[in-house]
Amino acid sequence: MIGRLHGVVAEVAEEDALIDVAGVGYVVRCGSRTLGHLPEVGKDAVLHIETQWGEQTGMTLYGFLSRDDRRAFVTLKTIQGVGPKAALAVLDVLPPAELTAAVARDDKAAVARAQGVGPKLALRIVTELKGKPLGDGPVAAFHAGTPAQAASVSLAGEAVAALMGLGVAEMAARRVVEQAAVRLGDEAAAPALIKAALQELGR
Repeated sequence: MIGRLHGVVAEVAEEDALIDVAGVGYVVRCGSRTLGHLPEVGKDAVLHIETQWGEQTGMTLYGFLSRDDRRAFVTLKTIQGVGPKAALAVLDVLPPAELTAAVARDDKAAVARAQGVGPKLALRIVTELKGKPLGDGPVAAFHAGTPAQAASVSLAGEAVAALMGLGVAEMAARRVVEQAAVRLGDEAAAPALIKAALQELGR
Protein backbone atom coordinates (compact mmCIF):
# COMPACT_ATOMS: atom_id res chain seq x y z
CA MET A 1 0.00 0.00 0.00
CA ILE A 2 1.32 3.45 -0.94
CA GLY A 3 1.11 5.97 1.92
CA ARG A 4 3.30 8.82 0.69
CA LEU A 5 4.79 10.08 -2.56
CA HIS A 6 7.75 12.43 -2.93
CA GLY A 7 8.44 13.36 -6.52
CA VAL A 8 8.19 15.96 -9.25
CA VAL A 9 4.87 17.41 -10.40
CA ALA A 10 4.68 16.34 -14.04
CA GLU A 11 1.10 17.33 -14.88
CA VAL A 12 -1.90 18.86 -13.14
CA ALA A 13 -5.37 18.14 -14.52
CA GLU A 14 -8.87 19.03 -13.35
CA GLU A 15 -9.22 16.12 -10.92
CA ASP A 16 -5.76 14.61 -10.61
CA ALA A 17 -2.03 15.18 -10.78
CA LEU A 18 0.77 13.13 -12.29
CA ILE A 19 3.69 12.77 -9.88
CA ASP A 20 6.98 11.51 -11.29
CA VAL A 21 8.84 9.44 -8.71
CA ALA A 22 12.21 8.24 -10.00
CA GLY A 23 10.87 7.94 -13.53
CA VAL A 24 7.56 6.30 -12.60
CA GLY A 25 4.46 8.43 -13.07
CA TYR A 26 1.71 8.06 -10.44
CA VAL A 27 -1.77 9.40 -11.22
CA VAL A 28 -3.13 10.82 -7.96
CA ARG A 29 -6.74 11.93 -7.50
CA CYS A 30 -6.95 15.16 -5.52
CA GLY A 31 -9.49 17.71 -4.44
CA SER A 32 -9.42 21.16 -6.02
CA ARG A 33 -7.93 22.73 -2.87
CA THR A 34 -5.00 20.30 -2.97
CA LEU A 35 -4.49 20.77 -6.71
CA GLY A 36 -4.54 24.54 -6.25
CA HIS A 37 -1.78 24.39 -3.64
CA LEU A 38 0.53 22.01 -5.48
CA PRO A 39 3.90 23.39 -6.56
CA GLU A 40 4.14 24.29 -10.24
CA VAL A 41 4.98 21.67 -12.84
CA GLY A 42 8.63 20.64 -12.57
CA LYS A 43 8.86 21.31 -8.83
CA ASP A 44 9.13 18.77 -6.01
CA ALA A 45 5.99 17.84 -4.09
CA VAL A 46 5.09 15.57 -1.19
CA LEU A 47 1.64 14.02 -1.09
CA HIS A 48 0.13 11.91 1.67
CA ILE A 49 -1.65 9.04 -0.04
CA GLU A 50 -4.74 6.99 0.73
CA THR A 51 -4.70 3.86 -1.44
CA GLN A 52 -7.99 2.21 -2.38
CA TRP A 53 -8.86 -0.86 -4.38
CA GLY A 54 -12.02 -1.48 -6.39
CA GLU A 55 -13.13 -4.42 -8.49
CA GLN A 56 -13.97 -2.16 -11.41
CA THR A 57 -11.36 0.58 -10.98
CA GLY A 58 -8.36 -1.30 -9.59
CA MET A 59 -5.97 0.78 -7.52
CA THR A 60 -6.77 4.46 -6.99
CA LEU A 61 -4.46 6.87 -5.19
CA TYR A 62 -5.96 9.85 -3.37
CA GLY A 63 -3.46 12.58 -2.52
CA PHE A 64 -3.38 15.22 0.22
CA LEU A 65 -0.95 17.93 1.29
CA SER A 66 -1.14 17.01 4.98
CA ARG A 67 -1.74 14.01 7.21
CA ASP A 68 -4.73 15.82 8.70
CA ASP A 69 -6.39 16.08 5.28
CA ARG A 70 -5.79 12.38 4.65
CA ARG A 71 -7.13 11.38 8.06
CA ALA A 72 -10.24 13.55 7.62
CA PHE A 73 -10.82 11.94 4.21
CA VAL A 74 -10.63 8.45 5.71
CA THR A 75 -12.96 9.42 8.57
CA LEU A 76 -15.50 10.99 6.23
CA LYS A 77 -15.64 7.84 4.12
CA THR A 78 -16.73 5.78 7.15
CA ILE A 79 -20.04 7.67 7.02
CA GLN A 80 -22.83 5.99 5.09
CA GLY A 81 -23.43 7.74 1.79
CA VAL A 82 -20.05 9.48 1.70
CA GLY A 83 -17.83 8.14 -1.05
CA PRO A 84 -14.41 9.41 -2.12
CA LYS A 85 -15.88 12.11 -4.37
CA ALA A 86 -18.12 13.54 -1.65
CA ALA A 87 -15.31 13.36 0.94
CA LEU A 88 -13.00 15.32 -1.35
CA ALA A 89 -15.78 17.85 -2.02
CA VAL A 90 -16.29 18.42 1.71
CA LEU A 91 -12.58 18.96 2.28
CA ASP A 92 -12.47 21.37 -0.66
CA VAL A 93 -14.81 23.77 1.17
CA LEU A 94 -13.87 22.85 4.75
CA PRO A 95 -10.27 21.91 5.62
CA PRO A 96 -10.03 19.65 8.70
CA ALA A 97 -9.86 22.48 11.26
CA GLU A 98 -12.84 24.26 9.71
CA LEU A 99 -14.79 21.02 9.39
CA THR A 100 -14.18 20.28 13.07
CA ALA A 101 -15.37 23.77 13.97
CA ALA A 102 -18.48 23.38 11.79
CA VAL A 103 -19.31 20.06 13.47
CA ALA A 104 -18.84 21.63 16.91
CA ARG A 105 -21.39 24.36 16.16
CA ASP A 106 -23.79 22.03 14.24
CA ASP A 107 -23.28 24.05 11.06
CA LYS A 108 -24.97 21.78 8.53
CA ALA A 109 -25.20 24.61 6.00
CA ALA A 110 -21.41 24.91 5.85
CA VAL A 111 -21.05 21.19 5.07
CA ALA A 112 -23.86 21.36 2.50
CA ARG A 113 -21.79 23.88 0.49
CA ALA A 114 -19.77 20.91 -0.76
CA GLN A 115 -20.65 19.88 -4.30
CA GLY A 116 -22.95 16.87 -4.32
CA VAL A 117 -23.70 17.02 -0.59
CA GLY A 118 -27.36 17.69 0.14
CA PRO A 119 -28.98 18.76 3.43
CA LYS A 120 -29.69 15.19 4.60
CA LEU A 121 -26.15 14.00 3.99
CA ALA A 122 -24.76 17.17 5.58
CA LEU A 123 -26.83 16.46 8.69
CA ARG A 124 -25.54 12.88 8.80
CA ILE A 125 -21.94 14.07 8.44
CA VAL A 126 -22.28 16.61 11.26
CA THR A 127 -24.02 14.07 13.50
CA GLU A 128 -21.58 11.22 12.94
CA LEU A 129 -18.43 13.34 13.17
CA LYS A 130 -19.29 14.50 16.69
CA GLY A 131 -16.37 13.62 18.95
CA LYS A 132 -14.27 12.12 16.16
CA PRO A 133 -10.74 13.52 15.74
CA LEU A 134 -10.06 14.72 12.21
CA GLY A 135 -6.33 15.20 12.53
CA ASP A 136 -3.24 14.73 14.65
CA GLY A 137 -1.57 18.12 14.34
CA PRO A 138 -2.15 21.29 16.36
CA VAL A 139 -4.14 22.89 13.55
CA ALA A 140 -6.75 20.12 13.52
CA ALA A 141 -6.82 19.48 17.26
CA PHE A 142 -9.67 21.98 17.75
CA HIS A 143 -12.84 20.23 18.87
CA ALA A 144 -14.89 22.90 20.60
CA GLY A 145 -14.74 26.53 21.57
CA THR A 146 -15.67 29.99 20.43
CA PRO A 147 -15.97 31.14 16.83
CA ALA A 148 -12.90 33.30 17.42
CA GLN A 149 -10.90 30.22 18.41
CA ALA A 150 -12.15 28.39 15.34
CA ALA A 151 -11.14 31.29 13.11
CA SER A 152 -7.67 31.37 14.66
CA VAL A 153 -7.17 27.66 14.01
CA SER A 154 -8.47 28.05 10.45
CA LEU A 155 -6.06 30.91 9.71
CA ALA A 156 -3.13 28.87 10.99
CA GLY A 157 -4.19 25.98 8.77
CA GLU A 158 -4.44 28.31 5.79
CA ALA A 159 -0.93 29.61 6.47
CA VAL A 160 0.48 26.09 6.78
CA ALA A 161 -1.17 25.05 3.49
CA ALA A 162 0.23 28.14 1.76
CA LEU A 163 3.76 27.39 2.95
CA MET A 164 3.47 23.77 1.84
CA GLY A 165 2.36 25.07 -1.56
CA LEU A 166 5.65 26.97 -1.67
CA GLY A 167 7.56 23.74 -1.11
CA VAL A 168 8.05 23.95 2.67
CA ALA A 169 7.88 20.54 4.41
CA GLU A 170 4.75 20.02 6.51
CA MET A 171 6.48 19.77 9.90
CA ALA A 172 8.62 22.84 9.19
CA ALA A 173 5.56 24.78 8.03
CA ARG A 174 3.64 23.93 11.20
CA ARG A 175 6.60 24.87 13.39
CA VAL A 176 7.20 28.31 11.87
CA VAL A 177 3.48 29.13 11.71
CA GLU A 178 3.13 28.29 15.41
CA GLN A 179 6.13 30.51 16.16
CA ALA A 180 4.65 33.31 14.07
CA ALA A 181 1.26 32.96 15.80
CA VAL A 182 2.90 33.24 19.22
CA ARG A 183 4.82 36.33 18.11
CA LEU A 184 1.92 38.09 16.35
CA GLY A 185 -0.98 36.97 18.55
CA ASP A 186 -4.26 35.18 17.87
CA GLU A 187 -5.74 38.08 15.88
CA ALA A 188 -3.09 37.94 13.14
CA ALA A 189 -4.46 37.48 9.62
CA ALA A 190 -3.27 34.64 7.40
CA PRO A 191 -1.09 36.86 5.13
CA ALA A 192 0.70 38.25 8.19
CA LEU A 193 1.26 34.72 9.52
CA ILE A 194 2.63 33.59 6.17
CA LYS A 195 4.98 36.60 5.92
CA ALA A 196 6.25 36.11 9.48
CA ALA A 197 6.67 32.36 8.92
CA LEU A 198 8.71 32.98 5.77
CA GLN A 199 10.91 35.35 7.76
CA GLU A 200 11.42 32.55 10.30
CA LEU A 201 12.58 30.38 7.42
CA GLY A 202 14.91 33.10 6.17
CA ARG A 203 13.03 33.54 2.88
